[in-house]
Amino acid sequence: MKNYKNTIFYITITGSFSLLIYWILTQGKALEHGRNVVIPNGKGQWEEFLLSMVHNLSHPLAILLAQIITIILVARFFGWIFRKIGQPSVIGEMIAGIVLGPSLMGLYFPEFSTTLFPTASLGNLQFLSQIGLILFMFVIGMELDLKALKNKANDAVVISHASIIFPFTLGIGLAYYIYNQFAPQGVEFASFALFLGIAMSITAFPVLARIVQERGIHKTRLGTIVITCAAADDITAWCILAAVIAIVKAGSFVSSIYIIAMAIAYVFLMLKIVRPFLERVGTLKNSRSSLSKPVVAIFLLTLIISAYATEVIGIHALFGAFMAGAIMPDNAKFRSIIIEKVEDVSVILLLPLFFVFTGLRTQINAINDPYLWKVTGLIVLVAVVGKFVGSAVAAKFVGQSWRDSLTIGALMNTRGLMELVVLNIGYDLGVLSTEIFTMMVIMALLTTFMTGPALDLINYIFKTKDALVPEEIKTAAKYKILISFGNSERAKSLLRLANSFVRKENRESVVTAMHLTLSNELHTFDLEEQEKKSFAPLLSEAEVLDQQLVTLFKASNDIDSDIIEIANHGEYDLLLVGLGQSIFEGTLLGKVLGYTTRIINPDRLIDKFIGKEGLFENSPFDERTRQIVAKSKMPVGILVDKNLENLNHIFVPIFNNDDAFLVDYARKLVFNNDSHITFVDPNDAIQGNSDISENISEIKNDMPANIKMMEERTMKKEFLAKQDIMLISLESWKKLINSQSIWLSNIPSVLIIKP
Repeated sequence: MKNYKNTIFYITITGSFSLLIYWILTQGKALEHGRNVVIPNGKGQWEEFLLSMVHNLSHPLAILLAQIITIILVARFFGWIFRKIGQPSVIGEMIAGIVLGPSLMGLYFPEFSTTLFPTASLGNLQFLSQIGLILFMFVIGMELDLKALKNKANDAVVISHASIIFPFTLGIGLAYYIYNQFAPQGVEFASFALFLGIAMSITAFPVLARIVQERGIHKTRLGTIVITCAAADDITAWCILAAVIAIVKAGSFVSSIYIIAMAIAYVFLMLKIVRPFLERVGTLKNSRSSLSKPVVAIFLLTLIISAYATEVIGIHALFGAFMAGAIMPDNAKFRSIIIEKVEDVSVILLLPLFFVFTGLRTQINAINDPYLWKVTGLIVLVAVVGKFVGSAVAAKFVGQSWRDSLTIGALMNTRGLMELVVLNIGYDLGVLSTEIFTMMVIMALLTTFMTGPALDLINYIFKTKDALVPEEIKTAAKYKILISFGNSERAKSLLRLANSFVRKENRESVVTAMHLTLSNELHTFDLEEQEKKSFAPLLSEAEVLDQQLVTLFKASNDIDSDIIEIANHGEYDLLLVGLGQSIFEGTLLGKVLGYTTRIINPDRLIDKFIGKEGLFENSPFDERTRQIVAKSKMPVGILVDKNLENLNHIFVPIFNNDDAFLVDYARKLVFNNDSHITFVDPNDAIQGNSDISENISEIKNDMPANIKMMEERTMKKEFLAKQDIMLISLESWKKLINSQSIWLSNIPSVLIIKP
């Protein structure tokens, strides 16, 4: 009755007021008399609509939004491609910028390029990209672990400063030979040489940190040294850059003394006054609940004021952003909360704008002469020799082995985004010409790209390999189960399942729990904290179950591929994963996208071309599970978890002869967990196959109370309510999903096994 009353009230109110509005508008028409109201005529409504649409599309805000949409999509696509070939996604995003610039799109699709990136709109794009850079440099400053820098700085500072002074000197020497041909008119040699020197000396700390994490060497002595070297390099290089900018802007070293003096006073103020104040705030407000908006405003204001101060002083706003990040409280929990608030917007939304803005300035087609390519090659050679050799020789001098020294050299030679930041500053100051800017961008791309292959070559020469799996697990002649999990709480069910397979054979088995996290979501200062947090619930559950557990934590550039590689490399007997939920599930858009992603998903297209799967093959799983099932060389168990607590009562449907392998898993559960198994034979597959029948009889002879047989085709609700889990083969599961059996809605948890 209440619903009817609400409906009548709603119709009455909206209807009566709509009529009143219409009456007022018709009466108001008479008020237009004598006011020269212009009524558009002479054009049809369709033409008016088209003119309106063209006007809307050419509005600066519409153009900016169209640019952002295009840039993010293209950057994510190229980032995906480069992740798949084992390169940092930042290289793909840098390439995306060049693709959208005059080097490719502007060359082959000039009209589209002019429409999407009109010259008048580039100012908006530049300012937005600068805001993104300021936020990003703030995060880079916070990523630096200054405590580690204090504790382990001796060798690191020697290596770091050698890796700066050597390429810096070579860069100045190179400037001597190319100044006349390539320096812009009116630029002093000192300014040109200093900028070329600092551009050669930079190391991309964030890219280096990700590579170290992805290769699993962050816990080693080598990993600690190289991260500390990069941090020291970052701080030193940015201080030198600030001095170089001051000299360039002032015109000479003597004139720049005032700017440098103000910069020193600024740094002193930040370290001695601002930092202690922020430390106090950070100590009081170090939890998510206590970090209210006014408190966050304090830290963001510190960032903005710091960036503003350095811009006014004349050493660039990015130095101020970097400094603001570096003086943030040392508390890892606090830093991770602040980074979480800032990073996603800067990295995903605003930073790609910087890559494209750089790409719009990069004109590779301008390097159209063999001589220019020779100069480009010389720049790359000087950059590699300076950074790689300088770092490696210094590392060897302080006592590192040749392998470790060369590894440090290869990693310190990574330039990435930091190089583009320096180059853009030089371009904006007018120190670098378009040709030199383009050559240096090519150098930045090549030196970043070569890091991975260089590390692989060093490992090959010294007959070593990055350890994907602990050697004791790989060589163990035991039954090995690997649990791969994303959600720590859901992983408990996977552990209970694994324990049920090996409980009485603990000494003859190994259970490994593996958690992979995207490397761009990890930071050097809280890596250990993240690892502890990920495994804490699982280790507690293992203690309750009295289950020995090996943990494996890895930063990954491509989680899907790494899960498969680690599982195959470790020669595990069973891989257990939880079923993820598709982002397209349960919506109308999902039905459309779920269909189209089978066509446009890059992984699926690749599998189609190489013949691994039909394009429209049924796979009722999310993309990650589908990849794991398709590419793993060992049996895979996919758990559909419905609050699995125990595995006391299990039913196993045997639909055909291919399901025979399920009996072996049932035997393990009966022997190790004392589980009660009900074999369901709806198609007479057990009765019609003597091998299956004999295997079940063997289990029944040993433990007759634990085995039951059932031949009904339809599962009754009462029977399903008593079961803890269903054990089923992958192919039978697909057929059940296709048949849309009514009883599926009542099933308990399910373990789907691919043999």
